Amino acid sequence: MVQHLKRSATTAMSSHPLPALAQIPPQIAAVADYEAFARERMSAAAWAYISGAAADELTLAENSAAFRRLRLRQRVLADLDGANTRLELFGDAFEYPIFLAPVAYQKLAHPEGELAAALGASAMRAGMVVSTQASVALEDIAAMASAPLWFQLYLQPDRGFTQELVNRAESAGYRALVLTVDAPVNGVRNREQRAGFVLPAGVDAVNLRGMRPLPAYTAQAGASALFGGPLLAGAPTWADVRWLIQLARLPVLLKGITTAEDAQRAVDCGAAGIIVSNHGGRTLDTVPATIEALPAVAQAVDGRVPVLLDGGIRRGTDIFKALALGAAATLVGRPYVYGLAAAGAPGVAHVLHMLRTELEVAMALTGRRTLKDIDASAIC
Repeated sequence: MVQHLKRSATTAMSSHPLPALAQIPPQIAAVADYEAFARERMSAAAWAYISGAAADELTLAENSAAFRRLRLRQRVLADLDGANTRLELFGDAFEYPIFLAPVAYQKLAHPEGELAAALGASAMRAGMVVSTQASVALEDIAAMASAPLWFQLYLQPDRGFTQELVNRAESAGYRALVLTVDAPVNGVRNREQRAGFVLPAGVDAVNLRGMRPLPAYTAQAGASALFGGPLLAGAPTWADVRWLIQLARLPVLLKGITTAEDAQRAVDCGAAGIIVSNHGGRTLDTVPATIEALPAVAQAVDGRVPVLLDGGIRRGTDIFKALALGAAATLVGRPYVYGLAAAGAPGVAHVLHMLRTELEVAMALTGRRTLKDIDASAIC
């Protein structure tokens, strides 16, 4: 499988722009156009899992709506000689500030799952964050990728197993750890419940195989389903964050920070970076959009560590707005999974290609030659 995909990368997807993209239907002109194609190719239950969010999904909608309320200030006649979108993070150079966010169980979207996503990202020289709950072994994904990979980590109740995961990621060549801190328990995902979602045969969190399961627990009538039981017994705390940072040889970013107070504490604990995220609206509904939370976090961090953002990005102008308000880079989640479901690795590459092109157009038309030139003065 890996060798077959590598040959595909060499023959069909060599450089930017990709020759394979000529096969993409012309009606897919923007990232959002992939959504309908993806839905046709996924089961109703899988669609509910990938596209759904917590409760009434207000935060899911607000993540994108908040971007649309921001306006850009166009500037003219700027000298754009040498314009580029390059940046450096944790010792690695990237061509543009767009990463694939960690998304679990990508075989729900495509039979090759994370292998195809990594192939698409590598073809476009984009960074990818691999989920702890990937449906492909983290080592196999690393063998596929030629662009830098980061590993997203959920601290497991068994801290010894967590340490083994960290060791595996380091040995496989991952370049950073992304600790998700906003999901000690799953959100109330009503769309999944109504669809009766369960993982189908052949799809599981392969990197968590061998971990001891939590003890069986049945709440008594009238008792709490959450408090006092095993679900929160191993929930991570700031002490666990410090433990991980001391343990790891890689830089550790905290993903799920949305307040200045938590951002300050993360830096004090030694975090190498922060990802402003509300989990795509999948954990707690009615929290603010990430682009609204970003300025306060960026101000609290004050340039001491890089701040990244995910949630709601559907256009290159959204990426531009995030950079203007203090982000060093951005991550996209559902959009590339829709591309994956619709067209495999070429779909992932196409999503990245469109977003990068739209970002470059926004920079040119606002007179911003490099990423460092994008600041709050570009927003009105």
